[in-house]
Amino acid sequence: MPKWLNIFSINKKESNPKRIQLTSMEVSELLVEGIFTILIMLLLNVAIIMILSGILNDSAELVNIVYTLKRWFSTQLGSPIFYSWRKFLILGLFILDVWVVYWRLMRRYRQMQMRHIISELHYITMGNLDHRIPFELNGDLGNVVNSINLLVDSTVKAIEDERQIEKSKDELISNVSHDLRTPLTSIIGYLGLLETGSAKTKEDEMKYIHTAYEKAKQMKNLVEDLFEYTKVRFPNVEIAKAKFNMSSLLAQMAIDFALEAEKIGVEIIYNSQPENVMMLGDTEKLVRVFDNLISNALKYGRGATKIVLDIAERTDEIVIYVKNDGENIPEESLKHLFDRFYRVESSRSKETGGSGLGLAITKGIVELHDGTIGAKSEKGWTTFKLTFPKLPLEYLD
Repeated sequence: MPKWLNIFSINKKESNPKRIQLTSMEVSELLVEGIFTILIMLLLNVAIIMILSGILNDSAELVNIVYTLKRWFSTQLGSPIFYSWRKFLILGLFILDVWVVYWRLMRRYRQMQMRHIISELHYITMGNLDHRIPFELNGDLGNVVNSINLLVDSTVKAIEDERQIEKSKDELISNVSHDLRTPLTSIIGYLGLLETGSAKTKEDEMKYIHTAYEKAKQMKNLVEDLFEYTKVRFPNVEIAKAKFNMSSLLAQMAIDFALEAEKIGVEIIYNSQPENVMMLGDTEKLVRVFDNLISNALKYGRGATKIVLDIAERTDEIVIYVKNDGENIPEESLKHLFDRFYRVESSRSKETGGSGLGLAITKGIVELHDGTIGAKSEKGWTTFKLTFPKLPLEYLD
């Protein structure tokens, strides 16, 4: 391994921008390059002077032209150096020599910089994805360094996203397996009792059948929720959007749940400003959204006496609030409320048979409509806020 690669392998964790420091070997290489170029240019200068001298000695007309130019330069620039054509030529060759030496040294220096950049890149490709090329360079090499660092950042992000997807898949399989196994165990158990004739009375037999039936429905609900969740999570899923009256939809939802709410002493209040709010969307999926939100308020809003549905049309969006005055949700739980299979209380699934996918599905449907949903729980109210785009101009009457 080259010496300069070892040197740059020592401090790979440095993240502050720095200039490239050449090794002693590279400095010697530059020095040899400079000396060699100077020697070549001196030999070339001597050859040029000798050739020009021979040409001038053989051409009287060319001598007259040169002397005319010398007098003009001496007069105009006021320097006697231009009176001697040899001095004038030597000055011109000196300037050319300096430029050539500088150009060759800079070219070699750029090659060394690229060598250091490649060594840093090799270090990253060996699995050190937390490292970034720390050099502060200008011009094209600076663009190369920035591009490499951006590429590594995007690669790391893609790898991390892939890990999260794999982790998410594993968690999904684990959660589904757990939630399906519990009711399935009950079904097998009660059907086993029926098969072995353990039911001593007709009442026991009906009880076992009823329990197995309820557990089967719970499994069916979970499978349907899981199917719906996977559908709304696909980025390219298509929804059947059409123009509809969101105010009427919410009013109908309030009527549909009124009887169920009345049985547990809850009043459903509906408000709309203006009276009719039109928007574009898939009504079937949006009904699922508000069905989930109102059902959750009835099931989990302990001590609630009111469920309020508010809809308002603002300058740039449609805003809908679904809130209840039941027991507040803890702040820590609010952060995970829309995560799949998350339940504020683990006992709730046993009490209500919920799949833990309802709010995750709700969020997915809202996002399919280019909307947002959030929740807060404070001062005696738990509020879900939904926003949707206003009806496009081409759909206005």
